[in-house]
Amino acid sequence: MTDFCNRRMEELPLSGPDRSWARRALDLLQGDGRRSADTHLVKPAFKGLKGISIYLKDESTHPTGSLKHRLARSLFLYGICNGRIGPGTTLVEASSGSTAVSEAYFAHLLDLPFIAVMPRSTSCQKIEAIERFGGRCHFVDHAGEVYAVAQEIAAQTGGHYLDQFTNAERATDWRGNNNIAQSIFDQMQCEPQAVPAWIVMSAGTGGTSATIGRYIKYRGFETQLCVVDVEGSAFYDAWASGDMQATAPGSLIEGIGRPRVEPSFIPGVIDHMIRVPNTASIAAAHVLSDLLFRRVGGSTGTNFFGTLLVAAQMIKENKTGALVTIICDSGDRYSGSYYNPDWLQEKKLDIAPWRQKIETFLERGDGLFDHRCMTESR
Repeated sequence: MTDFCNRRMEELPLSGPDRSWARRALDLLQGDGRRSADTHLVKPAFKGLKGISIYLKDESTHPTGSLKHRLARSLFLYGICNGRIGPGTTLVEASSGSTAVSEAYFAHLLDLPFIAVMPRSTSCQKIEAIERFGGRCHFVDHAGEVYAVAQEIAAQTGGHYLDQFTNAERATDWRGNNNIAQSIFDQMQCEPQAVPAWIVMSAGTGGTSATIGRYIKYRGFETQLCVVDVEGSAFYDAWASGDMQATAPGSLIEGIGRPRVEPSFIPGVIDHMIRVPNTASIAAAHVLSDLLFRRVGGSTGTNFFGTLLVAAQMIKENKTGALVTIICDSGDRYSGSYYNPDWLQEKKLDIAPWRQKIETFLERGDGLFDHRCMTESR
């Protein structure tokens, strides 16, 4: 028996797979993380909001121009450390644009092929950015088709489906490691109201809201999390009813809202949800763009409008405090849509009434709270 074991041990190779590529890849990703470790926390002044401070976490300053830069780096780290990404692996993603732009950047950094599966309606600026980083785009007619097509392409190429909608909440270290929640609270430390009363965040994958909500509970903060959803999205209905099988037609606001409830959407970490009309989202993006002297995207408009509704309710209840929300990406990616009068007319979106309400509220602190979304609860 001893001779047999010795012979078997001699025949058994004890060296594992070569980890040198993974080490080099991780070094490159960590280097990017150090270069873009933090983003600015912007504090505009709003005359009508006495006792309420609004802060905007500007994620548009990442190298790929959006909040999704953090997610993409986490998904790459997750895939490499799980042994699913290696030399030459074809990477595939289902995306409405910004995540794919960031993933194309990281694929280029690691010299890996990348294919993005996206609706044909995705903005041409995002498509051009993906192709500029060497990625390829595969188009589908309906947003609900992206999942199966991405899985099919990954199987055909022997590649890896990054699957942001499933892996967003698990690829990010929600306890810290400079995630967006830790960054917000660290930057707020020296502000007059160091612990925000609310953080307001829209849902795309649900991963960012899951990270923020978990971090708040983990650190024991009194901060509440409000998630804003958009027309045509399933998230609000799922949260309000508890039906995680809820479906919807799909969102007009790129990057947020989904036709189904994604696995990364975690209702249990959310304190409140608001559904925001498309016209209000786009009007708020226009107003904020004027105030910041640069364009912001539609999802940022959703965030900003939701934040103003929270502020309006606080004013109604004679409360004060700090509110934090996110600038998700630049509005330059949407010059052909949200900032194009012809596109707005084609979609029958009249943003003027909402724009007037928002500007009046920011000037006087009243006139906005006239619908019941902040009083709705489960």
